[in-house]
Amino acid sequence: MKAITAIGIGLSLGAIFMATMMEGTPPMAFFNIPSMLVVFGGTLGVTMASTTMENFKKVPKLYKTAMSPPQLDFRGRVDKLVEFAERARREGLLALEDEIEELDDDYTRKGLQLVVDGTDPDLVREILENEIDGMAQRHHHGADIFEKGAGFGPTLGILGTVCSLVHVLQNLSNPDTLGPAISGAFIATLYGVGSANVVYYPIANKLKALSSEEVELRTLTLEGILAIQAGDNPRVVEDKLIAFLSPEDRVPEDDGEGSGETPKLAEAA
Repeated sequence: MKAITAIGIGLSLGAIFMATMMEGTPPMAFFNIPSMLVVFGGTLGVTMASTTMENFKKVPKLYKTAMSPPQLDFRGRVDKLVEFAERARREGLLALEDEIEELDDDYTRKGLQLVVDGTDPDLVREILENEIDGMAQRHHHGADIFEKGAGFGPTLGILGTVCSLVHVLQNLSNPDTLGPAISGAFIATLYGVGSANVVYYPIANKLKALSSEEVELRTLTLEGILAIQAGDNPRVVEDKLIAFLSPEDRVPEDDGEGSGETPKLAEAA
């Protein structure tokens, strides 16, 4: 399910609010503008200070990717590469040149173009592995922003609570306001700990998982391209690539062919 991250975060927030309301806490008790400014504004500022502006500007896109990620079609990619292997075996590697321009995936297109151009297999592997490493590093920078926010959030929450308690201690002469003032002071801690563990860490972990999946898909593609270049039998190519699939995905698709073209994750390119 593409929206599982959004559903999970919504479920967590709903459970927290429901539990507090069952205890008799009114919803507006959680609305505290000074605490919001300290926690969310402070977290935004220190996170911005900890990364580059180029990476920070990608935060909205990374949120979108985590909430509605692309679906990576492993089975379709295997079927497409086997189809290429069959044609290359029948008509030669140069016959794939017509297919390359129709590919939507830049990585697959680049790999096959190298093969068609007669590039040495070791150099093909080196170039494509460098592509994978570069992609993984860019994805790491994206997830790292949210991990930084998750680390700063609770600390800013404590800072907000301390600032509020200073105000409380300055007004001990008015005992009627102590209860609400103290409860309001701890709202900042709630914001900090809650935002870190309900939003920032889950999104960072989701981005890491998505990156790992795409690395696996590209590794599968790399092995398939090298097998095609080596002239392996299409059945052998399929056997090699099926090892990357989960058991439930190893059954061929009904129409016998897959597009193999999958949208890529948001990269810091």
